[in-house]
Formats: sequence, structure tokens, C-alpha cells
Amino acid sequence: MTSGDYNLCIIKPNKASFSETFVQEHIDRLAGHKFVLYGGAFPVYDDEGKFLIKSKLGLLSYLIQKKLFHRQRIKVRTVALKNYLIEKKIDAVFAEYGMVGAMVTEACQLANVPLIIHFHGADVYYHKNIEEFGDLYQQAFKYGSAFIAVSADMATRLQELGAPAGKIYNASCGVSPNSFVQLDITNSERNFLAVGRFVEKKSPQSLVKTFKLVVDKFPDVKLWMVGDGPLFEQTRVLINQLSLRDNITLTGVLKPQQIKDLMKTMRGFVQHSVVAENGDSEGTPVTILEASSSGLPVVSTRHAGIKEAVVDGVTGFLVAEHDIKGMAEKIIQLADSPELAVKMGKAGRKHMMENYDIHDRIKLLDSIIQNSINR
Repeated sequence: MTSGDYNLCIIKPNKASFSETFVQEHIDRLAGHKFVLYGGAFPVYDDEGKFLIKSKLGLLSYLIQKKLFHRQRIKVRTVALKNYLIEKKIDAVFAEYGMVGAMVTEACQLANVPLIIHFHGADVYYHKNIEEFGDLYQQAFKYGSAFIAVSADMATRLQELGAPAGKIYNASCGVSPNSFVQLDITNSERNFLAVGRFVEKKSPQSLVKTFKLVVDKFPDVKLWMVGDGPLFEQTRVLINQLSLRDNITLTGVLKPQQIKDLMKTMRGFVQHSVVAENGDSEGTPVTILEASSSGLPVVSTRHAGIKEAVVDGVTGFLVAEHDIKGMAEKIIQLADSPELAVKMGKAGRKHMMENYDIHDRIKLLDSIIQNSINR
């Protein structure tokens, strides 16, 4: 079988999500003839939105077992996926997220199709996920051909969970150098950008508290926070309580082009990632890669894959998780020196091109898939 001359089934949990650009990159860029399935931890729809389970009786059985009895293992669903893989002559399955990979392992095994699982973050750190899918993970680790981590920390975590070291690959998501080009921030104002869901591991309230200290030093500093989530309203309340409404703008969810346009007016990118109380953690945030590729220095925390994406003191600054004062001091340095921001931004762009170019990342994934098929 020649490179790319195969049928690849990509299975993802969501039909579409603004925060999962990396999934769409895989769909757009991976080699092979692609078939995309979705519908939660286990796929129930094909790429035309049609049910994989064909019979009405089968669908009724599935819904009863899922909705009333909350079963993980549902035979009619597994058989439907197995039949689909055989019917479409699928040569390999590429599962986005560990939970998805674990749930489809049995169907892949029945269809004798190699399984590659791409982990991203919560699937290896969130305590509830590990508890709920732990037994299925062990089956996946035994059958799966390859397990992709997006940071060195995650690769270690996968080994701790039981994945064979010889099947683990460290391949973080990448960034397109043509989509996120070097910006000229020489004459930038004291504007900073944060992009991400308003959830505990992104710690948006820590960022607001940080900017209170920055505003005390530079009253004209501005922060744009892009995204939405369960902590959005709490964050808005905190901004009002700290009298930061003139300094911090909550934009809600924006389209990719709108975010790129915002980047053109920025001095730097900020993100205060932490390990959440429930264990949830980052993989390697794509937004940080995109900001660095655009020539924006990054101020963030020593957390998961961020430690690899940001070279402390060279492409930006890293501080300890929950270190509000330390983060404020680093942002103040950039706010006070556009020259430093330009220098770090250029170094960040170079770091991205040498280590996170999406073309190189896709080549690595393609080779992992091809090797899995050949084996």
C-alpha cells in the first residue's frame, strides 16, 4: 500500500466546536481517503448525519440502553460501527480523544482495523474520565497500534495509566506558518489578548486579578478575553468588582478571522493555565502556538505542554501556577518595553517554525498511521 492510498476513518465526539480547530486540521490535512464519524464518546452518525444503526428496532434498543440504563457497552452500537468499518473497507481508525478511542476499541478489534488514539488533555487528567473509562482504557492500550500525546508530560501520564511506552508518540498539535504570519508589533499599544474557554483549568479569574496589578502600574493597559464557558459570568462579576470594565473586554466567542484581526493590535498573549481541582489539565494549547507564530510574546504558566511551547525568557515568560504577582510583573515588563516584546515575538515565531510547523506534525501523524496499517 502506497503512502496515502488507504481509507482512514476519523472519529470525533462533536459535530463542530469552535475550540477544536486541531480536529479540523486533522480532517483537512491527514492523508488517505477520509470518512468522518461523530456523536459523543461513541460515534452514532456518519459524515452525512445519518445513523450508523440502520434499523428502527436497533435504534430503539440503543436508546433504551443508553438513556435508561446508562450502559457503556451497547452491542447493537458496536456491531453497527464494525459493519461500517468493513463496508467502507477502512484501513485505520484515528480516534480524537482517549474516551472515544476506548469506546470504539471493540468494534475496531471485531473489524480487524488498526486503532490510533490521539489524546488531548482532559482525557488523561480529568479524574472522572479516568474513573469512568479506566477499564476500557486498558483494553485500548492492549489493542491500539499507537497513542499520541501532545506533550512530554502527557506521554509520561499515558505510561502511568498503562499505555505501552513503545506505542506512545509525543506529537503536539501544530500551527500553520502561512495562516498565522509574523505581525509588526513595534508600535503596539499596551494591549493583551487571552483566548480560551472560561473553565477552571484556564483560570480566567486569576488573569483578571493579575491585570488588576498591571492596571495599578499602567492605567491604560487593556485586555481582551475571547471565549465563553461556565466561569464567564463569575469572571464578568469580578471585573466589575475590581473596577476593570474600562480595561478588560469580554468578547464572547469569536470567529478565527476576528481573533486574527484582534492579534494585529496586541502587544502580547496571556494565559494562566492551572491544574483544576478535578484533575483536568491542558495538553498544548493551540492558541498559544498561534500567538507565537504571529510574533506575540506569551506570558503563561509552567503547565503541561506550555513548558515546551514557550521558552521562558526567550519567547515569553513562564510563572508558577496561581502566581498572580509574578505574572503581573512579567506582563508589566512587556507593557513597559515594546522592544522586548518585538524581540521575544520574533524568537517565538522562529521557535514555532522550527518545532511546531503543522506540515511537519501532519507528516509525523501520517507516518504513524501508515506504519500502523503496515503492521
